[in-house]
Amino acid sequence: MAHDGKQPTVRVADGIGDNPVERPGAGIGGALGVVRRYRRALYGFTLRVSALTAVLGCVIVAGGFAATWDTFEAVRDYADSNIANEDSYVAYADGGMSPLVRVGAVVSLLLFVLALLVVSVLHAAYAVGDSHARRDGGPLATRELWRRTRPRFPAALAVNALTGLAVGAIEVTGLVLWGLIQSSDVPGVEPPYLHETATPQYTLVGWVLPIAVGCLGPLLYFRLSAATAESVLERHSPFVALHRSWVLTRHARWRTLGVGTLVTVAAVSVFGLARYAAAPLAHLAGLGMLWLSDGNVWITGVLVMILPTAVALLLLPPVVMPLVCAVFAHLHGDLRAREEATMQADTSSSILHR
Repeated sequence: MAHDGKQPTVRVADGIGDNPVERPGAGIGGALGVVRRYRRALYGFTLRVSALTAVLGCVIVAGGFAATWDTFEAVRDYADSNIANEDSYVAYADGGMSPLVRVGAVVSLLLFVLALLVVSVLHAAYAVGDSHARRDGGPLATRELWRRTRPRFPAALAVNALTGLAVGAIEVTGLVLWGLIQSSDVPGVEPPYLHETATPQYTLVGWVLPIAVGCLGPLLYFRLSAATAESVLERHSPFVALHRSWVLTRHARWRTLGVGTLVTVAAVSVFGLARYAAAPLAHLAGLGMLWLSDGNVWITGVLVMILPTAVALLLLPPVVMPLVCAVFAHLHGDLRAREEATMQADTSSSILHR
């Protein structure tokens, strides 16, 4: 069927035929059914990606500590000399903070890029798996899944990068607004002093408005959640895929919001529990860093502070991402099927009225 901008295209990106054998159910149950049916291919692929992510993430963080080792040694020497002289001192004074901030910014950027790669490849792979279940239902191996995913991975990466920029811009706007209000830079809105009651203006502009702006970010992400699958399966360019996701979710706003909220709550819950469970590991890692750094409490404190969050983030791909990716891929398939059914019904109705 020729693509005229309105009619659905034939999905050839994943090499799947047109003869459906067994269609999965709708909703989250259908998504979990796809994962269960192809658990070896999908979860095997996820475990490989997660293992590679853990290695690369540890390398990036270790590189950050190696780059700042001398700076932390200088910070310790400065503190020890002041303590020996019974002088007061400020931690990271005498130019010790700037190098740490620069290295931290580079490490954070590299970790964001790594996260973008992981999210993109998993969303693309699960879109291929869901499409395979809808159109063929036959066996699917991990190698075959990667073979079908690889050609469209750059497009999926571009889609997720654009989505991240759009959502990030909204969240940064909310944070900047909140910061301006807290610093009394907004005329007519003054933060309350300690033990004072907040004015209605401050409550509305200082809290309600920033929270409302911040909530727009997840809502936008939910509306664009079908863009990766649209780009991978329909061979659309990133901008067209984002537009198509917006169109597909237009008539399913509440369903998209509900599905997105459920998987977001699941991800946040797992992240919080993982951080709590990783607290004992932070103590052990701190003892190891104290031994390795010859008792440098400054670099040890940084490691102990970031380790629970790092462990929780590394657990997200194997624990939560299968659910998130499968649900959004299945949502895209359901919305596409609904759109095609509507188009066919409209075509039949127009033929009958002629």
